[in-house]
Amino acid sequence: MPTYLLVAQILVSAALIATVLFQLRGGGIGGIFGQADSVYRTRRGIESTLLKLTIILAVVLVVLATLIAAQP
Repeated sequence: MPTYLLVAQILVSAALIATVLFQLRGGGIGGIFGQADSVYRTRRGIESTLLKLTIILAVVLVVLATLIAAQP
């Protein structure tokens, strides 16, 4: 089993954990400053970027896991 795949999987999983933890639960970044969150709003700026990065990292992690499992 190639070591570089294992190292890549560890790095991607750590990055995925970090991006999930950076996303605030429920309210969004405006909730830190006391902004009301009772209205519907879209993700903008860094929230949108973190969401896209989380999805990309999750896909990369699944691909790496599949490649590692397929090794003889």
